[in-house]
Amino acid sequence: MWPTLQNDTFLRACLRQPTDYTPLWLMRQAGRYLPEYKATRMKAGNSFMGLATNVQYATEVTLQPLDRFPLDAAILFSDILTVPDAMGLGLSFGAGEGPRFAHPVRDEAAVAALAVPDLDKLRYVFDAVTSIRRALETTDTQGRRVGRVPLIGFSGSPWTLACYMVEGAGSDDYRLVKTLLYSRPDLMHRILEVNAAAVTAYLNAQIDAGAQAVMVFDSWGGVLADGAFQRFSLDYTRRVVAGLKRTVNGEKDGQRIPCIVFTKGGGPWLDEIASCGADVVGLDWTVNLGRARQLVGDRVALQGNLDPNVLFAPDAAVAREAVAVLDSFGRPQRPDGTWDGHIFNLGHGISQHTDPERVTTLVEAVHRHSRAMRSAA
Repeated sequence: MWPTLQNDTFLRACLRQPTDYTPLWLMRQAGRYLPEYKATRMKAGNSFMGLATNVQYATEVTLQPLDRFPLDAAILFSDILTVPDAMGLGLSFGAGEGPRFAHPVRDEAAVAALAVPDLDKLRYVFDAVTSIRRALETTDTQGRRVGRVPLIGFSGSPWTLACYMVEGAGSDDYRLVKTLLYSRPDLMHRILEVNAAAVTAYLNAQIDAGAQAVMVFDSWGGVLADGAFQRFSLDYTRRVVAGLKRTVNGEKDGQRIPCIVFTKGGGPWLDEIASCGADVVGLDWTVNLGRARQLVGDRVALQGNLDPNVLFAPDAAVAREAVAVLDSFGRPQRPDGTWDGHIFNLGHGISQHTDPERVTTLVEAVHRHSRAMRSAA
């Protein structure tokens, strides 16, 4: 049995329950903008996968931003491409380069060979989840064992994984994956079916290991045309969400495990995404939070959505823009007493070039202004 949480504000906001302030965490909050992360990476041979596959190092870098900033959630340090790597596609990260697969999936034989991987190949991920949960434990003022903040597990969406699997790396034009989609939709659906089953099993194993919320990153969903997005991205994300374990195993209170779905560029389909079964919908910075709140109503909480480049501006501008995001969402409590959840985040991952002092300014501004909004008459 895990201890109770000292700070459950993030989970409460995910479930649209009352909170004293708007919780905040940052996509890629454990990463290259932190000097302590760089030092740990050097210990791992300056290798990203050396970090991600080492339980001790993955635990260390997950906790680093929490030791520096009063964030309201931790997120597992890993990569969205661990699942296709476990399928045997040969994931690597070259010096100064993004992810690359040695064996991309581009023909009928490669598609036919795909299968849900043996989850034992991803044991390092699940062991890291459990290790991080244990490392998040502390004692309160009464000497009782408590958890500091919740831990978020995650995966890439079936479509986003398929993009990397077909392209073999990142892409500017998505030519290969879109060619396959339009010329052989049967093969694309086969890839997505395998990916959906694999992602569902992967996230459920993270939940079993101790993840208290899970997030599906549909990072490339926004590159699809209307119609194609629904058939090749959203439908398979919906399958994953439907197959997730939603209560903590073995806990009598049936504590719910929130699910977050984030589609970069998904603003045009917000109404449909909000109906996919997730508890929270993440938004990029192109979406107006106030209008999004009106559109989704009481179906889901919202997460986002500050432009990450705001963090290159002076402190006063960072604070001003944070306040603007909060004001756009508005007071979380409705006149009838019900609550609409808001989790403050960036509209995408934090840049490696960000000054950590700007993050300090951001966290302080969000917590301060959101408390003031709740106390206002």
